[in-house]
Amino acid sequence: MRQKLLYILLSTVLLSVGWLGGSGLTLLVALVPLLCISASYGASAKDWWRMAGWAALTFVLWNAATIWWVWIATPAGPITATIFSTFWNLVAFMLFHYVSKRATKSVAYTILVASWIATEYCYISAEVLSFPWLTLGNGFSGDTWAVQWYEWTGVLGGSLWVLVSNIAIFEAWKNRSRAAFVKASLAVVLPLITSLALYLFWQPAEQSVKIAVLQPNVDCYEEKFSDNARWQMQNIASLISEVPADSRIVVLPETALPERLDDDDVQRGVTVNAIANQLREAAPDAMAVVGATTIKRYAQGQPTSSTARRGNGFYYDFFNSAIAINGDSEADVHHKMRLVIGVEAMPFTNFLNKFVDLGGITGQLGRNSQATVFERDGVKAGPAICYEGIYGDCFARFAREGAEVMLVMSNDGWWGDTPGHRRLFDYCRLRAIETRRAIARSANTGVSGFINSRGDVIQRLDWDERGVLNSEVEQRGEQTIYVRYGDWIGRLSWLLTLLGVLYYSAYRTRRKNHLVD
Repeated sequence: MRQKLLYILLSTVLLSVGWLGGSGLTLLVALVPLLCISASYGASAKDWWRMAGWAALTFVLWNAATIWWVWIATPAGPITATIFSTFWNLVAFMLFHYVSKRATKSVAYTILVASWIATEYCYISAEVLSFPWLTLGNGFSGDTWAVQWYEWTGVLGGSLWVLVSNIAIFEAWKNRSRAAFVKASLAVVLPLITSLALYLFWQPAEQSVKIAVLQPNVDCYEEKFSDNARWQMQNIASLISEVPADSRIVVLPETALPERLDDDDVQRGVTVNAIANQLREAAPDAMAVVGATTIKRYAQGQPTSSTARRGNGFYYDFFNSAIAINGDSEADVHHKMRLVIGVEAMPFTNFLNKFVDLGGITGQLGRNSQATVFERDGVKAGPAICYEGIYGDCFARFAREGAEVMLVMSNDGWWGDTPGHRRLFDYCRLRAIETRRAIARSANTGVSGFINSRGDVIQRLDWDERGVLNSEVEQRGEQTIYVRYGDWIGRLSWLLTLLGVLYYSAYRTRRKNHLVD
């Protein structure tokens, strides 16, 4: 009992390090203690439930250690996220545990790897109840030198590396054979060597564009959404005056504009025109990309969305949007594609709306699955909004639409000076590698800065800092394998899981009929 508890605590620590500011390389051995506990149990139902208890405790502690900061913004957040994250992890691990007692190691390990990645992919892809913060591959957000091959695999390739390494190291520790140690060494070292080669031979793009990012440093709780619109615009104007005159793009944070804009004609907004006038003085050739709340009103008889609210005799949607000011393209509004569950989105809206009108529920925003690309002087920029930085496919959509640089607007102050905003910035480093797009990130407060297409941080403004950063940002037009094919490892894992379960079922049937030894 005591030994198993120590194993659980060890596994929790090794799983958590990458999300707490340390190296994610500890993930390569983090599941070994859990595999040891699994190996110590038999095939009885009682032992299955005991193992399920230990595994659940590990995953709950892992969540508690790494996403506790969500509590600051919404107490229900970390509880809900822990329940669903633990559930998916348990599905994969306990399926492996069950099969490992009744079939060969190769079948059991195949099911472990395939089902774990398949459940991660399910959690990533879900329209609702999705918070893939603890996808194993995300744990390397501080070790970008080690995962340059994410341009081929995406973050799920990191999960594959973690699982294969843990299995190989566990087998080496258990068997103590030379062949097993060689296999474990290759599982760990080969991806590192490949990544280092990609890292060292990386070359920046020849074309670049000068971008400025602003960090207003406005408190989310006390100032951002209080009745001080005039002061907020003065704060923004002061920062714009510091923008270099030769800047081509100026990036402001998520919901930076205190005005609610008409979604069908955002350029008529008072605050939009104020920024346009300020740009003409500070950087006359620049396009500003700024976060705002927009409202779309539906005319009588016009089809409405499932998220539409009703009030004052008409239906309408609110959107968390990015706005292009002084852009060259007719596309000047991007709606956030990935909404924060419980804050911006109400789960199961389509289903529940069949029985009750949920249009007026607080926090339900409209959403769009299309990535909009802004353009200025031939430069195409993808405007990602905050939470979209967790999802590799969101960034890939922008690249597929022609984005040559990525802009990220965020409002990180909800969680205080905790690991939350730092990891959100670091996740952008993984997105840069996956898409090979440089990133300019503007946070209301948190971390603003520049990341090159290799995932290196070029400049940054940290928590509780106000200011303007500017840099030449590389432009790239080529598409990586990940951009072209998305999370292909996740789709393949679903197929392998299905085949693995079918093979196991056939294997057990043959055993019962004495057709195999």
